[in-house]
Amino acid sequence: MDLGELCGYLDDYLDLGGFEDFPGAENGLQLERTGPVTRIVAAVDACQFTIDAAAGAGAHLLLVHHGLLWGGLRPFTGPLFRRISAAIRANLAIYSCHLPLDAHPEVGNAVGLARALGVEPVAPFGEHRGRHLGQVLECDHERAEWASLVERAVGRPVKLLPTGPERIRRVALVTGSAGGFLEEARVAGCDALLTGEARHSTYLEAEEMGVNVCLAGHYATERFGVEALASHLAERFGLSWSFIDHDTGM
Repeated sequence: MDLGELCGYLDDYLDLGGFEDFPGAENGLQLERTGPVTRIVAAVDACQFTIDAAAGAGAHLLLVHHGLLWGGLRPFTGPLFRRISAAIRANLAIYSCHLPLDAHPEVGNAVGLARALGVEPVAPFGEHRGRHLGQVLECDHERAEWASLVERAVGRPVKLLPTGPERIRRVALVTGSAGGFLEEARVAGCDALLTGEARHSTYLEAEEMGVNVCLAGHYATERFGVEALASHLAERFGLSWSFIDHDTGM
């Protein structure tokens, strides 16, 4: 597959032009390569570990959720230089997609986590500059039972803030770091907010609003999208793919 054609398809499929992302996200192709693409490797982060692992696996394209340029424009020195130079030596292209992948209706992080929970989304949630990043889910579980369901979905222990009702029937879901959507969850009539991580003050805010919070891990909630997207590309274009798991535990 020609890299330019593949990236053109990704740009359209992910609707990159329709999202205003955070500074430094730089959605799209971040690093080019020469030659065609036949092997894709997906990872959550474009860090030294995943770049080295992708190079070792003979990958042509590293597909990530968090790209190379977080923190804005800065000199290509130190760790950033080492990451980029390692990718160039391996002739490894890097494509990053942040908020558009959180929100995508087919391969997004939010819908991926909802599927893992076995729950169909009923409404969009988590507005960011005119676009919704998450979903509202409906269920009927005791609070502890629901937390166990989330643990099975993400494959790791979760942190439950028992700051709302004992029975959970309506959940606001936004992956990653989305404690800031707590008020929107309350207004939407949700019994709980499910996200990856939050600030210390989120507990106090949730307690005062009467909304439970489940923190399932930033990494754990955001691996669904890159895996689903890589699988989609492999099926559509006859490419091979694999996933590099580099869990931060956060």
